Amino acid sequence: MTQEVPSPGAGVLAEILLDTDAEAVPGALLARISSGSPAQAGAQEAQPSTTATAGAAPPGAPGPRPAPGNGTETRLSPSVRRACLQHGIDPSRIEGTGRNGRVTREDVDRAVSSATVVSVGEPATAQPRQFSPQDIPHDRMRMTIAENMVRAVSEAPHVTAVFETDFSAVAAHKAALAACGQKLSYTTYIVSAAAEAMAVAPAINGRWEKDRIAISPTIDIGVGTALGEKGLVVPVVKDAGSLTLEQIGARLDDLTRRAREGKLERADVSGGSFTISNHGVSGSLLAAPIILHQGQAAILGIGKLEKRVVVREIGGQDAILVRPMAYVTLTIDHRVVDGHQTNAWLSRFVEILENWPQP
Repeated sequence: MTQEVPSPGAGVLAEILLDTDAEAVPGALLARISSGSPAQAGAQEAQPSTTATAGAAPPGAPGPRPAPGNGTETRLSPSVRRACLQHGIDPSRIEGTGRNGRVTREDVDRAVSSATVVSVGEPATAQPRQFSPQDIPHDRMRMTIAENMVRAVSEAPHVTAVFETDFSAVAAHKAALAACGQKLSYTTYIVSAAAEAMAVAPAINGRWEKDRIAISPTIDIGVGTALGEKGLVVPVVKDAGSLTLEQIGARLDDLTRRAREGKLERADVSGGSFTISNHGVSGSLLAAPIILHQGQAAILGIGKLEKRVVVREIGGQDAILVRPMAYVTLTIDHRVVDGHQTNAWLSRFVEILENWPQP
């Protein structure tokens, strides 16, 4: 994301301290500003200069801590510092390829994969840490996912309720449309039913804030989409509650296609108020808890759809039938949602799917 940072003073940009694509946390030192003309900027570098910092920190806020000197630029970006701490390596022993010889995240990843660095605190004569050829260095997406998961679990008390649903009515409706040349995925029906179920428990579509439970004015449903070894993205079907089944299907097809082509825009993956994880497509029967997305009160999990034996009452008599069944879970932020609301929402969600009207 690009963010404009207003200058704390007048002058000339004398030095840029963060490389392109580097992460900037609040208070991080971004650049130095010299007073005077561009011609004077170089001569004034040794003089005190104004600093530009990220976030709302006041001018002159401290930037990242310097690493031990290695004869080049010693400031570390937050992502580099985090990677060094994670792998326990000494950044002063890495040859930087960034501006002014600065160590970049790519330098750290390369050093880790080649095992050419010495851990912090180890004597210089120690043997380099050994890595297996099967080891996978963390990329930026994996690090971001990990940080978000840890933060979500530490901030929100997770509780999961498990129901089971019969997809017979949905399967029949889906087959009838397919016979007419219109193909819809099961996820389309799930998104539509989830949006409709919000009417019985609006807090499911809310979020925890310090002074209130904020209810989203629209039902914006994110759908987890696996990208293989590249990780996971969650494109959002905006205002799903106002869309027809066919419109939801078209939105999902477009978002899924662009996700796998790497063409999603930032707006496509932001602003979700509720999330669906259809983990059953990869064979999972049940997953609990599914980690909440930050700023959301609940996440729906859909297990593998498979034929199972169930007991139904027909004509006043119990009958053993084979039906397409799936476990569905709702993991909630217990600060926002109670068990009664959770079960009410799941009951309504299952009812909608099991009684889907036929064309």
